[in-house]
Amino acid sequence: MGWGAGAATGIGSMPGEDAREAARTVTGSLERLPYLPELPARGPGADMIGRTAGMLVELYARVEPSGWRIGDHPGRDTRRARSWLGQDLDALEEYTQGYTGTLKVSAVGPWTLAAALELRGGEAMLSDPGACRDLVGSLAEGLRAHLADVRRRVPGARVVLQLDEPSLRAVLEGRVRSASGYRTHPAVDRVVVEGALREMRALHDGPVVVHCCAPGVPFGLLHRSGVAGVSFDFSLVTEREEEAIGEAVEGGLTLFAGVLPGTDPQSGPLSDPAGSVMGVRTLWRRLGLSPGTLAESVVVTPSCGLAGASPRYARAALDHCVRAATSLVDNPE
Repeated sequence: MGWGAGAATGIGSMPGEDAREAARTVTGSLERLPYLPELPARGPGADMIGRTAGMLVELYARVEPSGWRIGDHPGRDTRRARSWLGQDLDALEEYTQGYTGTLKVSAVGPWTLAAALELRGGEAMLSDPGACRDLVGSLAEGLRAHLADVRRRVPGARVVLQLDEPSLRAVLEGRVRSASGYRTHPAVDRVVVEGALREMRALHDGPVVVHCCAPGVPFGLLHRSGVAGVSFDFSLVTEREEEAIGEAVEGGLTLFAGVLPGTDPQSGPLSDPAGSVMGVRTLWRRLGLSPGTLAESVVVTPSCGLAGASPRYARAALDHCVRAATSLVDNPE
C-alpha cells in the first residue's frame, strides 16, 4: 500500500498549540509515515469536528453551547478553523521540503460528523437522511480541495486519507442520543453507511484508512467499503472481531494497530518496544496467518490521538511505535 514493512505512525492530535513544534516532532520521529497534526488545545476550530466542519463546501458551522451547529453563512468560527488548518499546513510544508514518501492527513468521517453536527433546530444531522446525503456530498467536495492543497504543498508525497469515525458503531447500533437525551436516533442501515464510506473512498486516488477507537469496530463492513486500512485500539479487540479481522487481512486490509496509550501511563516509562506488539504476534498465530506477512500488514500506532499527553510522552510514544514496528520486521514470530 505504500507504507512498506515495519511502518509506524500517529493518529492525528498532538499536545500544545505550536504548529511548527508539532510538525517538527511528527516529521522527525516518523520518517516513513508522518502525518498532519491536529492541535485541539488551541480551542474550537482546532478540534477534529471543527477542523473538518471548516472544510465543508456550502455548509457552514458555528459553535453553540451544545456543540457545532449548521448556519447560513461562514462566520468567525469557520474562518478560525480554516486559518488554523492553514497554519498547520504551512508548518507541515516547511518540514517536508523534498519529501517523497507517504504522508497521512485526516478528517472526520461522514457518520461521526453527522452525529456531532447539529441542524438549525438543535438536533443532530443524523436525524435527517436528506441532511446526511448533503453532508456526504459537501464533505467529499471539501476533502477533494484539501487533498489537492496537500499535494500542491508536498508534491513528492503519496497522500493517505484517514477518516476518523469513533461514533461509527453507535450510528450502526442506534446509540447516538437525541438533543433532549431522552431517546436515541434510529440505527442507520448498514448499506447506507457503507455506501457513504465508498463515496469517501472514491474521492481519493490514494489509500484511505478509517480510524475507530471505540469497541466493536465493524471490520467486515469497512473492508467491504474498499478502504485500505483500519486504525483501532488493539486493547479493545475481543474474540468476536477476530474472524472478521482475519478475513479482512487475508483480503489485503492493513491493520493500524493502536498498541500504546494515548496519554502518559501511570505505570511509568514505556516498556520494551517488542513487548508492546506481543499481542499482535499472538493474534497473528491464533488466526493462522503467515508470520511473513505480519510486518507488511500491520502499521504500529498509539491507540488514539495524543492531545491529552505531555509533549515529552507524545514524542516518546511516536519513537516507541517506530521501534516496535521495526521489531515486527526483525522478529515476526
